Amino acid sequence: MRFLLTEEQRDFARTLNALLGAAGTPAAARAWAAGEHKPGRDLWTRLAETGVFALAVPEEHEGLGPLPLELAVAFTELGRHAVPGPLVETAAAAVFLHRLGDGAAAAAWLPRIAAGDALVGLCADGAPYALDADAADTVLVVRGDTVCRTEAHGPVQPALDPARRLSRPLGGTVLARGPHVTAAAGHAADLARLLTAAQALGVGRALLDATVDHVRQRTQFGRAIGSFQAVKHRLADTLIGLEFAQPLVHAAALALAAGAPSAGAETAAAKAAAGEACYAAARTALQLHGAVGYTDEPDLSLWIRKARPLRDAWGTPAACRARVLAG
Repeated sequence: MRFLLTEEQRDFARTLNALLGAAGTPAAARAWAAGEHKPGRDLWTRLAETGVFALAVPEEHEGLGPLPLELAVAFTELGRHAVPGPLVETAAAAVFLHRLGDGAAAAAWLPRIAAGDALVGLCADGAPYALDADAADTVLVVRGDTVCRTEAHGPVQPALDPARRLSRPLGGTVLARGPHVTAAAGHAADLARLLTAAQALGVGRALLDATVDHVRQRTQFGRAIGSFQAVKHRLADTLIGLEFAQPLVHAAALALAAGAPSAGAETAAAKAAAGEACYAAARTALQLHGAVGYTDEPDLSLWIRKARPLRDAWGTPAACRARVLAG
């Protein structure tokens, strides 16, 4: 199986990296955490122009996909730059709506998702809260074999990452009921795990890069602390964790694209590995930045506070390992 990206896929990643690097995403993330969504939605519009959201939407609804590997490439860059919003949920909702077989709902929402005009929440996989329901245009709530659509939600709950705004969806209109809902939700959850893993990988990479830059500049006893053997070992362990997670993410994307029976287990393995690697990168960044790492003022905090929520979203490491063992 080929895990290396093509030149076109690497160019796509470089394009997104350049776009987001110049877009002021930390300011958009801080505004999002404060409940101001316009900078974040403007950023979504720019991302849509590059085709990011169209990758989750089938061609018959003005999309390009679904293309799991290209989505994983894109979401790694979205994580690297801490882009706010229900990114994973909107992409997973696109797959869910397509597989649901409801032509009217698909026609109403999928072209808007592809164009970046619609933020769609997805509350499934047993989760009691919806992410960014206050910003979403609609939220799909899957409970057992029933899916409802709602715009109502409870108060935003305090969260470890203030840019991940959680609230309980309320009420709603039943869209469909039956075993096909459960099957569609399963496919959507697999994609959500993959894209959360990709996001975590990007967050981990950003944290490692920031920490390497810091230890080159910070000095103790007249030497850069990056020259100390213990620091080098800590950074090397962090890098190894991220490097081992990346091929698992790509392999899971290829399995999803091929519709392989192992896709569910492979996405769970990727999610467990990437989530743990990201969390380890956050702990390394926190330790090696010292007191600076514990404050909210530096932008570093935007990435540090994402690590644990991403590790646990769409399946904790323990749940993902259980899924792998189940086959």
